[in-house]
Amino acid sequence: MNFSANKIKSVSVTADTLKVELKDGRVLQSPLSLYPTLAKATPKQRTKWEPCGAGTGVHWPLLDYDLSVAGLLRGEAEAPGIQLARKPAKYPGHKTGKPHVLAEEPGSAETQDSSPPARLKSSSLVDTRVIYCGDNLEQLKKLPDACVDLIYIDPPFNSNRNYEVFWGETKEKRSFEDRHASTQAYIEFMRPRCVELARVLKKTGSFYYHCDWHASHYVKVMLDQIFGENNFINEIVWKRQTSHNDAKQGSKHYGRLHDVLLFYCSGSEDYTWNQQYVSLDQTYIDSHYSQVDENGRRFQWGDLRAPGGAAPSKGNPHYVVLGVDGYWRYTQEKMEQFIREGRVTIPPGGAVPRYKRFLDESKGLPVGSVWDDINPINSQAKESLGYPTQKPLPLLERIIQTSSNENDIVLDAFCGCGTALVAAQKLKRQWIGIDISPTACRVMAKRLRDVCGIPEDEELWKIGRGFVSRNLPWTEEKLRAIPPFEFENWAVIALGGIPNKTKVGDWGIDGRIFPVGAEPAAFKETELALEERWYPIQVKQKDKVGRPDIDAFETAMRRSKREKGFFIAFDYTEDALREIDRFFKEDHAVIIPLTVNEILDEQIARKLS
Repeated sequence: MNFSANKIKSVSVTADTLKVELKDGRVLQSPLSLYPTLAKATPKQRTKWEPCGAGTGVHWPLLDYDLSVAGLLRGEAEAPGIQLARKPAKYPGHKTGKPHVLAEEPGSAETQDSSPPARLKSSSLVDTRVIYCGDNLEQLKKLPDACVDLIYIDPPFNSNRNYEVFWGETKEKRSFEDRHASTQAYIEFMRPRCVELARVLKKTGSFYYHCDWHASHYVKVMLDQIFGENNFINEIVWKRQTSHNDAKQGSKHYGRLHDVLLFYCSGSEDYTWNQQYVSLDQTYIDSHYSQVDENGRRFQWGDLRAPGGAAPSKGNPHYVVLGVDGYWRYTQEKMEQFIREGRVTIPPGGAVPRYKRFLDESKGLPVGSVWDDINPINSQAKESLGYPTQKPLPLLERIIQTSSNENDIVLDAFCGCGTALVAAQKLKRQWIGIDISPTACRVMAKRLRDVCGIPEDEELWKIGRGFVSRNLPWTEEKLRAIPPFEFENWAVIALGGIPNKTKVGDWGIDGRIFPVGAEPAAFKETELALEERWYPIQVKQKDKVGRPDIDAFETAMRRSKREKGFFIAFDYTEDALREIDRFFKEDHAVIIPLTVNEILDEQIARKLS
């Protein structure tokens, strides 16, 4: 969708018609009966409007009500059940583009919510409760500016781990490899995606990048450049292992027990922040709440003296409390209330009034930057799907509860098995998920249906009662019809490689794939400029690839001094397959022929095993 073409010039509302004129000259007219909120509004409420969502939406501040040009073009009606907000939002939509939506009750465990999902109003600026299957870079480019409140991503780590995973109840076996073993390739892959993520994040939004020790330091430099180093808030350490770690006998390093979450805001000091707390452990209680009152309630003594004391700049109240003259934290009226309640007294043997902080009134300790209270997923856990890098639901719940409010939009652009989406749904947030794997998209859709009890249904989604999956799956028929360059990009990305930026004069190589555990062949004195070990990928949008195509790829492999390469097509002639065998026997080089059907059916792991 080209959002720049949908800029609003003027809006008028008559007794029976909504008329919107766009800056490109188009005029959109809709019956007012489609929008009951506007139909019931007073003339004054209808007249006062302002643009929102980078000019592609209209906001009526007296009604706290939004509509988008995209929705008008689709002829969408107002979802049933929408009602006016009783109070203005903390960050009104006309300033930030924040949607005004209703949400459903959350659950707290990885079990199905038996109550029916509530009817939700989607954002006026962007479709929510949607799983997109495909390259997230392309999908992110379709989103308007400043439309998302919270972004969490857990992209493939720059690691040396291979995974063979059985997905849910399906029989197919899929290989999961963190392919970007080249640090340079990994950063080059992530940079344009993070630029787009920064663009779609609201000024009041927050961004979390989940990574581990392999590339976290390079990622931090990249994110500082994109978001601004002054917008870096925290490096959060999540202790993902307990007694087990990777310090084996004979190894010469400390055990690697943690992941890192890099937390950024979008540039505003008003980014969403809801302080979370953790329960006090018994050791802390014993050491800090050692006092017990006459009713058996544990407490600790708190200081009442005002910071800064008599300094005029502080303006601390000065009066006498229980015979002690001083500067205090509270007004005299508040202090007298505490004395009547028995909360302020002079401790035995003491000389200064102190405040009783009761254990049973404590919220706990504010969550710090080291998270050691959330256990990783193990194979026996109820929520385990067998996905190797699956994150526990409480981890995502903490992030979402801290950095978003109900009805906010949460985006996960590498959503894997969908933990972020499940957490968002349970916590009454809107959400958008993107993943390139059709299997992953199917798994997360099933999880949303089973765990959250939300139906996958187009008609119910239109009225705020369900969710939808888009672009799933590709078919051979569709792939035969798309332009050749688009087909090349699909094939290379589906294999886990990086497409060539230059499509003409590519010397017979359409993409490169960096094998797991690749070691740099040479180092140049420039940041991340590594000559890497990689394998070439050749793609042909042909029904039958013949021997001449294989000959040309062999030449490209010899020229680039590669001993292994991948070829992708719809099928191969017998001559082509015989030439691949000859090339291996005589040149000791390997060409792995893959068909489109094998990629669509995700049989790559079996083919390469």
